[in-house]
Amino acid sequence: MPWAESDADPPAAWSAQAGGVALWVRLTPKGGRDALEGVATLADGRPVLKARVRAPPEDGRANAALIELVAAVLATPRRSVSIASGHSGRVKKLVIAGDPVELLKALEKAGAPNNG
Repeated sequence: MPWAESDADPPAAWSAQAGGVALWVRLTPKGGRDALEGVATLADGRPVLKARVRAPPEDGRANAALIELVAAVLATPRRSVSIASGHSGRVKKLVIAGDPVELLKALEKAGAPNNG
């Protein structure tokens, strides 16, 4: 169900969970550079963090580049970042293990506004 402007709290592209943060990402492989580009809303109303990587979507290279990018931006080890769903699609759910408060601060510092 899409989010309506009248809702009290808009949905967020990420949420705290036990032991870390869940993060929904829309990945653009072969994007010319590695970068997080802020929050966008999909056609169905879901918010996602836009990311692009130089790697092609072949043999898991774009997924590996995404994990490396997110780990670098959040200053967390790569082993703490995993893809929970969407391995072969553009929209992915990542799980980042660690202190949720610190991870949320790092997301905000990276320039992605906290919607939730």
